[in-house]
Amino acid sequence: MPFRMILSFLCLLCINAAIADVRLPKIFDSHMVLQRHKPIPVWGWADAGEKVTVQLSGIGITKQTKTIKAGKDGKWMLWLSAAEAGGPYQLVVKGKKNVLTLDDVLIGEVWICSGQSNMQWTVNASDNAKEEIAAANYPLIRQFEVPREISLTPKEDLSKGQWKTATPENVGHFTAVGYFFARELYKKLGIPIGLINTSWGGTIVETWISKEAMKNFNEFSDVVDAMPVSMDALGEKRKTRLTNAINEWQGGLPSATETASWSSALFDDSGWKTMEVPGHFDRKDLSYLDGAVWYRSTFILPDSLSGRSMVLSLGSIDDADAAYINGVKVGGTTRKSSAGRTYILEPGQLRAGKNTIAVRIEDFGGRGGFTGKPEDVKISRNEYEQSLAGDWKFRIESSEDNNQFTGPNDAGTLLYNAMIAPLIPYAMQGAIWYQGESNAGRAYQYRKSFPLMISDWRSRWNDEFPFLFVQLASFNANNGNSKNGSTWAELREAQDLTLQALPHTGMAVIHDIGNPKDIHPTNKQDVGKRLALQALKIAYGQNILSQGPQFQSMQKEGNKAILTFTDMGTGLIASGKYGYLQGFEIAGADKVFHWAKAEIRDGKVVVWSDAVPNPVAVHYGWADDNMEANLFNKEGLPAPPFRTDTWKGITEEARFK
Repeated sequence: MPFRMILSFLCLLCINAAIADVRLPKIFDSHMVLQRHKPIPVWGWADAGEKVTVQLSGIGITKQTKTIKAGKDGKWMLWLSAAEAGGPYQLVVKGKKNVLTLDDVLIGEVWICSGQSNMQWTVNASDNAKEEIAAANYPLIRQFEVPREISLTPKEDLSKGQWKTATPENVGHFTAVGYFFARELYKKLGIPIGLINTSWGGTIVETWISKEAMKNFNEFSDVVDAMPVSMDALGEKRKTRLTNAINEWQGGLPSATETASWSSALFDDSGWKTMEVPGHFDRKDLSYLDGAVWYRSTFILPDSLSGRSMVLSLGSIDDADAAYINGVKVGGTTRKSSAGRTYILEPGQLRAGKNTIAVRIEDFGGRGGFTGKPEDVKISRNEYEQSLAGDWKFRIESSEDNNQFTGPNDAGTLLYNAMIAPLIPYAMQGAIWYQGESNAGRAYQYRKSFPLMISDWRSRWNDEFPFLFVQLASFNANNGNSKNGSTWAELREAQDLTLQALPHTGMAVIHDIGNPKDIHPTNKQDVGKRLALQALKIAYGQNILSQGPQFQSMQKEGNKAILTFTDMGTGLIASGKYGYLQGFEIAGADKVFHWAKAEIRDGKVVVWSDAVPNPVAVHYGWADDNMEANLFNKEGLPAPPFRTDTWKGITEEARFK
């Protein structure tokens, strides 16, 4: 071959090698669901100036073909015309070098599902999981799960992800709230439903807001200015915070000589701090601690059981453990295990009267501590059983740098950048949101930060889409009530106020299906149903009752407070077997609340207490655990908790830092 021909051939190879494949974002994939009745954005990357052709076709749809040239930065975007629900269709994207073919594409309703762990919670872990999974024959319901990642700057694309159909093989890993919401919509609308699951347990609302929105909000602007400029700096900030907390708690970490005696029955732990067992040791003040923590407690054994074998149950532990009774090791694991810890105590290891138990827990990453239920922590023999749950003494042995020093809550915007920005401007109908637990300590500020996030997302999509959210369920977070103050009650109030602050918002009230002992109530079916009622009314314009009685006004008549409500449906009722109203409190000008009697009279609620001759304010369901509140309409929907006063709460001064 002549030299000139060889040179030309090599040049051609170089040119072809330089031509990049046309690419789509990860959210575009076979089995995807596109939003009906709205123009459909399709975007991606190619060579600068490259011609890109997008075609949508299939039986029952008018074929669409659109062409665009990539910009100088290689980015391109075009809009397909709005279409009716249907499918399956095929989406084909052609560039100079390659063709992308996406099959089994549906057009229907797309909903973003976001928030913290109660949205992340899967069907696998919900009520009747086995039956629900077996019955999941809904091929027109699809989910795309966004990978949980963080970023200091907005990402253009996700790292991975697939659209999956709601079959028994897949649905166990779907967001439970999202799936049961989608199932209700599918039954009512009969069209495909797509879920984009972008959720992360334990996260705060500030991490889901864009940097620009935070910067333009006066209470966050200084925080944005102080944000670290790199992930390493972010990690060092958190590491310093944890080290300072350990120093404050116990004056630093101990030496090996000190820890050698911590299992002994004779060791004096009176200077140790206390922590509730079961519970994660890295959930609050010691956030993101990985390492070893010792727990100690005592219990009294009856004389009749002295010298008998017993069973020590500690429940599940995250990750490894070593258990000691009266200084003698009775069991343990050296690796991560989700199994419940049960150890047999031989005759002679226990004595009548006071016994000491010590447990060393080592956490290799993520959450750590006693992770079971209170009833799992006990000592027993045959019919005898003694609970060991409650306050234990604890002390930190070590803190390991297991790459735990960067997380989603260490700065604002981190999850917006990594888990929301790459989705924009994917067309969708609206969003459902279940979050707030992690913001309860800043509930008053949530009145602003939550609407800020909603408005931010709507601005980014250029669409005032419906935004539906779940009010916090019952949970005894900190024994909060009207007397002590309740962060959870104030957070619920902030959620309720968001309905007034922003249009096209709806709230599912679920305090009646919570669990006072578990922050993750497993009845996600009713949560999905109540969100679906809001969607049917707000997003789809159906003339239905979508919520429970809403407090409207209070009037005084002598020593009684007369409350009126909207959304009563066919009438008010006191739910439950006893048939009388619970959860109401009343106070006079002294601001001291007393439990009150309450009755339904002529479509109103009358509240009074002999201890309050001149009522000024009423509270309803104003507590962390407000499960007893039982005012419903006859359609079975609960009234949200409320207060008639505006007295200062306990979170008004708390701010995001």
